[in-house]
Amino acid sequence: MKGIILAGGRGTRLCPLTKVTNKHLLPVGKEPMIFNPVKQLVSAGITDIMVITSKDHMGEIVRLLGSGRDFGCDFTFKVQEEALGIAHALLLAENFARGNKVVVILGDNIATCSIKPYVERFVRQGTGARVLLRRVEDPEHYGIAALDELKIVEIEEKPRHPRSSYAVIGIYMYDKEVFDMIRKIRPSERGEYEITSVNNEYIKSSQLCYDILHGKWADAGTFESLAYANQIMLAVNNQLSEEWNDVDADTI
Repeated sequence: MKGIILAGGRGTRLCPLTKVTNKHLLPVGKEPMIFNPVKQLVSAGITDIMVITSKDHMGEIVRLLGSGRDFGCDFTFKVQEEALGIAHALLLAENFARGNKVVVILGDNIATCSIKPYVERFVRQGTGARVLLRRVEDPEHYGIAALDELKIVEIEEKPRHPRSSYAVIGIYMYDKEVFDMIRKIRPSERGEYEITSVNNEYIKSSQLCYDILHGKWADAGTFESLAYANQIMLAVNNQLSEEWNDVDADTI
């Protein structure tokens, strides 16, 4: 299984902090933000990892992460020339994946608990995709999962009238078909290839499963959420918890 960290984007909501710095290099607790998704993947036994970022910040990312030796993994780096959406960035990893399943993490997703149990479920799942959900207070700002008892029936991107308060957070697991799924979708109204569209393709074929992420989580893309991410990471000294005793709650 391969790991992919998407660390591009403009980070406009964090300007001026991001005027000359990639947001994924900003401090969260005692470490740069991007260390958390790296640790997540390694904790799940995934050590072959591609990092995709913009050409403006590739040098800084490579200098920070190096070969991967310090993390017990191997890094490959890829440039996304244009910011055309998450699905567009993921498509750049097709040759890297080489037919393997992939676990994809957005570089600004910060979590205190290891994703290992969810990855193990994905392995047992066999085919299809798996996403992680969290209940949020402002669902109109996320891709929201409409749930029908035991499954996701649809994901709506930033809905005006959300059908639930469960957001699809930036941790995704896909089989080798994901790249064909991406080629099926069209750009959204904002001109981007949305990962929500990819997930909805899996829903159409009844191949999308989900878990509710355990522990504390932050999408560190705003000043408020970045402050919260710092708070939760300082509280645990930037270490991932492996307390999975109650991970079975609210899952399928």
